[in-house]
Amino acid sequence: MGGHKLEGDQICMRIYVGEADKYKGKPLYKAIIDLLRQEGIAGATVYRAIAGYGPSSIFRTSSLLRLSVDLPIIIEVVENPLKIDTILPKLDEMVTAGMITLQKVHVLVYKAKEE
Repeated sequence: MGGHKLEGDQICMRIYVGEADKYKGKPLYKAIIDLLRQEGIAGATVYRAIAGYGPSSIFRTSSLLRLSVDLPIIIEVVENPLKIDTILPKLDEMVTAGMITLQKVHVLVYKAKEE
C-alpha cells in the first residue's frame, strides 16, 4: 500500500468523458490516469460503458449494428478531500467536454494484495 492510508470519510470522484476525447494528442482518459498517478492519487478505475449520452445528446452505443469508437468512459477515484481539491483545477483544464462529480463515501477497507 506504500503507506497511503485511506480508511474513513473520503471523496469519490467520477470523471465522465468520451473514448475519442484527446488531450495533447493522447486519449484523454489515459492522460487523466497518468496525471492521477503522477499526483500520488491512491488509485483509479476506468470503466468503458456500453451506451450513453451526455450534454451534446449524441447517443453512443457498443451495439454490433453500430460499432462505436467513442463510447462513454468513466474514471472513478476515491481519495481524501484535500487531494481531490488539489487535482480539480488540472482536471478542469483537461476535461473540455464531459462531467466531474464528487460524492462523500466511507472507506471501510483499503488494502494492497499481499505478495
